[in-house]
Amino acid sequence: MGYHRLGFEIVGVDINRQLHYPFEFYQADAMEFPLEGFDVIHASPPCQLYTKKNYNWGRKRTSHIEHPDLLSPIRERLNLSHVPYIIENVPGAPLKASMLLCGTMFGLSLTKHRLFEANWPLGILSPQGCNHENVYNPWKGEGRSAEKFREAQQTPWIPTSGGASRKRGDTGDLYNAIPPVYTEWIGLQLLDYFKGEEWKRT
Repeated sequence: MGYHRLGFEIVGVDINRQLHYPFEFYQADAMEFPLEGFDVIHASPPCQLYTKKNYNWGRKRTSHIEHPDLLSPIRERLNLSHVPYIIENVPGAPLKASMLLCGTMFGLSLTKHRLFEANWPLGILSPQGCNHENVYNPWKGEGRSAEKFREAQQTPWIPTSGGASRKRGDTGDLYNAIPPVYTEWIGLQLLDYFKGEEWKRT
């Protein structure tokens, strides 16, 4: 959504359904989907393997789920595309990250850290430092709700916080989403990069 606000034309790809994705979408394997014709690619490989979330967080697990490590494979594929790319994931993921963003850096009442790696000179500067005092924490605490989460994250088109279901083949909910201001911040730097001499469309 942040890229869209800046005028980018968005095409989404995921192996599972994204019922509330607001842009053009293809249900397909991102490791096989053709990348020709795109000016820039933003990838968010599954984060469950790297997250610090407790295994039984939220509810008791009755079966163990093996989560794939797709970060290195997707990086290799994006390098072969020869276009600018961004890879996003959680702290703890083996990213060659140059930027960490948090909702509080943008004045949001939300704590959600995400790392960003790019093959172009993404700036290391953030809007401002984190300040986690008196903010909404979607991961713990009393009074949590999907409505509060939507408001804090500024993602009103995602209707529930429990919309993901491996059994149904649906992914994409408030917990997986990132605030649009993150990609808007990156997109502004990307537009400056496109204006420079570093990038030549071949």
